[in-house]
Amino acid sequence: MGQRAYLGTRKGLFQCDLDEHGGNTLALVRFAGDPVSMLLHDSRDGALYAALHLGHFGAKLHRREVDGELWQEIAMPAFPARPPDSSDTFDWTVQQIWSLAAGGADQPGMLWAGTLPGGLFRSNDRGDSWQLVESLWNVPQRAQWFGGGYDVPGIHSICVDPRDSDKVLVGVSCGGVWQTADGGASWVLSSTGMRADYMPPELDENEAVQDPHRIVRSQAMPDMLWCQHHNGIWRSQDGGHHWQEIGGAPLSHFGFAVAVHPRDGGTAWFVPAQADVLRIAHDGALAVTRTRDGGQTFEVLRNGLPQRHCYDLVYRHGLALADDGRSLLMASTTGGAWYSIDGGEQWQTLSAHLPPVYAVCFATL
Repeated sequence: MGQRAYLGTRKGLFQCDLDEHGGNTLALVRFAGDPVSMLLHDSRDGALYAALHLGHFGAKLHRREVDGELWQEIAMPAFPARPPDSSDTFDWTVQQIWSLAAGGADQPGMLWAGTLPGGLFRSNDRGDSWQLVESLWNVPQRAQWFGGGYDVPGIHSICVDPRDSDKVLVGVSCGGVWQTADGGASWVLSSTGMRADYMPPELDENEAVQDPHRIVRSQAMPDMLWCQHHNGIWRSQDGGHHWQEIGGAPLSHFGFAVAVHPRDGGTAWFVPAQADVLRIAHDGALAVTRTRDGGQTFEVLRNGLPQRHCYDLVYRHGLALADDGRSLLMASTTGGAWYSIDGGEQWQTLSAHLPPVYAVCFATL
């Protein structure tokens, strides 16, 4: 059985069909010329969501129904008016949707969205309306958040616990890890164990200024989470309450993307890069690293990836793993795209000439 995948790029939405023998088709299917900043395929009802970042025209959100061809523009998350006496220095305007996640299986229609600046929004009607999660927006520690790569902080990772849909974990750059156990009514800071080399030594363990570049959760082992941090790889085995730094990763601890096996929480993939201002593939050669034993050892996977004069960077949402635990799709800011049908052992080039890629996702055929 084949896999269908989508790539959100600076110049539109691309669709790719991959077969089990390594064949593929690739086509620009929607939003030609428009930046597609985020994608979500909702496996509960088959809908596909695409967020657009249109500059002067603002951010937009579109939905396509399962097996449909027509896209419908739906509501965008929006902040309330900023109180006149607010000391907040950030503009309360959604600049971009930086993450989208479906609610639990028992929450039909529930969606979560993370934005720049760092707002978390919830929809109960498949994106037809949105509400700011004010309990997180109003935490006192938000005054310490700052931009990591962007001028403002943003929420890029949203992890719903498959055992309890009221338990949600989010990652903020730069604002650390936050959790709710009551559907968003209250939040606790949950970055214990992380450290930030970019801060003065006396502040490097401050939980509210950590920069978790990306956080993912294993669906079958939901207490196992992996984080690619600005200056390291971290793992949690207790649902994100405590984090352990993983030493010994080859090439570099820096990177953005991480994927975890849906049924084996000890297996995860990373895309190392050179930090900080370089933001390029390590030594001009693209590689993916994989651990299959919870971070005790790592393999470097290069077969089929460019190994000379390669300066590609893979963003936070530029690496996706299909539900089969074997099919991987990876795409870069330089317009390169690669896929693997064997867990990364061998990669095939999908394209070397796409627009810069912001997000990729798989969808069930």
